[in-house]
Amino acid sequence: MRTIGNVLWLLLAGWWLALLYVVAGVVACILIITIPFGIASFRLASFVLWPFGRRSVFRRDAGALALIGNVLWILLLGWELAVAHLLAGLFLCVTVVGIPFGIACWKMVPLALLPLGQQIVPVRDSSATLAAPVGRA
Repeated sequence: MRTIGNVLWLLLAGWWLALLYVVAGVVACILIITIPFGIASFRLASFVLWPFGRRSVFRRDAGALALIGNVLWILLLGWELAVAHLLAGLFLCVTVVGIPFGIACWKMVPLALLPLGQQIVPVRDSSATLAAPVGRA
């Protein structure tokens, strides 16, 4: 089922949303200081191209630099990508078949706004990552 969902997603919205992330990554890689934004954008392009069966989890070792980077990301590139996800979700929800894809697109809006400090993991590994004990040795 995941493969069918990913193929339909790719045809309906995935390819052009991934293209937006690739363009944002190329723009971000122009300056040396914004290369981490470009790398994050390329990572998100891969996720947006083939999302079903994977999810995003917050890395516990992300620090203050990720927070500062996310604020800069929102100002420079993130809000445009979030608007693209909102519009794509709206257009996908026009048909009954597209409603699950529109909802999936809307679930990617927080990731489009705050990509630094996020990690893309397979669905089967995400529960183990989230449930890992903190601070016990």
